[in-house]
Amino acid sequence: MNEADKRIGWATSPGRVGYEAAVAAMERRAAAIAAGEAGEIVWLLEHPPLYTAGVSAKESDLLDAQRFPVFKTGRGGQFTYHGPGQRVAYVMLDLRERGRDVTRFVTDLETWIIGALERFNVKGEIRPGRVGVWVERKGAGWAREDKIAAIGIRLRKWVSFHGIAFNVEPELEHFSGITPCGISAPQFGVTSLVDLGLPVTMADADAALRAAFENVFGPTRNEAAPL
Repeated sequence: MNEADKRIGWATSPGRVGYEAAVAAMERRAAAIAAGEAGEIVWLLEHPPLYTAGVSAKESDLLDAQRFPVFKTGRGGQFTYHGPGQRVAYVMLDLRERGRDVTRFVTDLETWIIGALERFNVKGEIRPGRVGVWVERKGAGWAREDKIAAIGIRLRKWVSFHGIAFNVEPELEHFSGITPCGISAPQFGVTSLVDLGLPVTMADADAALRAAFENVFGPTRNEAAPL
């Protein structure tokens, strides 16, 4: 295998990809990676508006079950929203080649997101007990922390799938149909790059994500999307 073949595939789907079809394609690719029949890949896409329930989701955190389709999924975490303006990155990496260290892998995903945010002069931070990446916001007499990216992964035969959701310009009101990630305290909310006042396009976000990813996980190469 030459060095080019060892690079991680990087694929982007145009338009909106249905959730069930994406999960099926992702699981097929993860199985092929585990069998040594395909290489690692990161798959960027957008979903139509929907809610997903991770393995720790509580039914009481689904506040408006009629608003959008709801999908139960095997990823870690609780309820989250996916929709237009949010860049979902499905990360299919072989942890057998990366130390079989799940804690380090999650830390690397966090570092990746923080590095992408740095390219827009946004300081992303990690908080114990609150999965994802957060941004501090302060004003006259108030302070809060808003989540700007979520992380939810699953491993099968040491190959990862699912991944991250990075808020570029989603409709933030859609998060009100759930208790995002089970966190309901009023000082915690959800934000996006555009909500922070940054004129960031999806193409801008993709470029930042790719550059930051390569700093953490290694070089990538363009590849066709799995679906």
